[in-house]
Amino acid sequence: MAEILKHAVPKAEVAASLDQVRETVTGVIADIRERGDAAVREYSEKFDKWSPDSFRLSAEEVEKIVASVPQQVIDDIRFVQEQVRTFARHQLDSMGEFEVETLPGVKLGQKHIPVQAAGAYIPGGRYPLTASAHMTIVTAKVAGVERVVACTPPIHGEIPAATVAAMHLAGADEIWLLGGVQAVAAMAVGTDTMEPVNLIAGPGNAYVAEAKRQLFGEIGIDLFAGPTEILVLADDRADPFVCAVDLLSQAEHGPDSPAVLITTSREVAERTIAEVERLLPGMPTRDYAEPAWRNHGQVHVVGSVDELYELADAFAFEHVEVLTVEPRLALERMTQYGALFLGEGTCVSFGDKVIGTNHVLPTRGAARYTGGLWVGKYLKTVTYQEVTDTASQTLLGRLCGRASRVELFEGHARSGDVRAARAAGDALPWNEA
Repeated sequence: MAEILKHAVPKAEVAASLDQVRETVTGVIADIRERGDAAVREYSEKFDKWSPDSFRLSAEEVEKIVASVPQQVIDDIRFVQEQVRTFARHQLDSMGEFEVETLPGVKLGQKHIPVQAAGAYIPGGRYPLTASAHMTIVTAKVAGVERVVACTPPIHGEIPAATVAAMHLAGADEIWLLGGVQAVAAMAVGTDTMEPVNLIAGPGNAYVAEAKRQLFGEIGIDLFAGPTEILVLADDRADPFVCAVDLLSQAEHGPDSPAVLITTSREVAERTIAEVERLLPGMPTRDYAEPAWRNHGQVHVVGSVDELYELADAFAFEHVEVLTVEPRLALERMTQYGALFLGEGTCVSFGDKVIGTNHVLPTRGAARYTGGLWVGKYLKTVTYQEVTDTASQTLLGRLCGRASRVELFEGHARSGDVRAARAAGDALPWNEA
């Protein structure tokens, strides 16, 4: 049995706050459907204090903004985007198209078609999350998406130049300085100035996540995502200082970001808690990290490595960092996670910022049924069929007639009958009149 040294707030409290978010988002989406650009402008003024003549940046504006970014930042953006691009290309190469002849003259095939237009939401608000531009836009372009609309909010009324540079260098076809529910709704339903997209990808706060959830079906989305999560798995060899630093690295994302430690060592658990408390007062992002740790941090002590992985899978967290003697054992033992970070030489922040795997990952238990954003999310895997052999047309036509009549689908049966009649001269009793 696990011993819990630190609890999170009850789930009921979290659910109550989500109810308010849901109600607000429903109203905003309905208003934008009805009033379009006028509503978008009002919400941008209300939430971001931002109301330019045009929310979309012109090519000249983009060029000027990119030119203002230090060269080192540009070089770093290009390097990281190449890592993301390389990994996405390997993913694309792993997805085969094929055509196979299953019977004489019966050809079945599979191909991948990119969605025509995708929306990329790059969060802003407090932090200029340039890395989200790499993850959403570069990956879409590798998949072959023709039109990528990228939205990011201003930060305290200012243009986030580095984010705009990242969006441009990633290949965005349209760059809009627009954030929040108003950005997601505009991309999804369209306005007089913005054509709608087919799919929206990218992380965001609770309101952005809820907007994507409500619009799913009308458009595609990458996945249902909530606050960033980190789960650190540690044995008795793990360094409590490293555990603490890495837990806080994700807690700073927001006051509702869960940070959890599971360890086989009570000493590691207690020392990690002490290190967190020591480090927190000096963190520049303490105003987010402290409530995240206080309300959503957890520490569990288990009796064995088996229990460690069993409990870890039950969490089904977004990020799982494995600080054990045999970190690659997690590849065999775990099945429910967004991404694994194996060994002390690897950290979740690498995945967030620089290493090349995608950082848009499932949260709130969604890892039980999906992985994260990847190149395949922007592709529609479709099939096609062709029957040219008369013997196969006869076989399948007769079989279709029998199988359809078992299900009382006479119309389907007749469609099969016609193929058998054309190929082999079968009678059509239902057509004698």
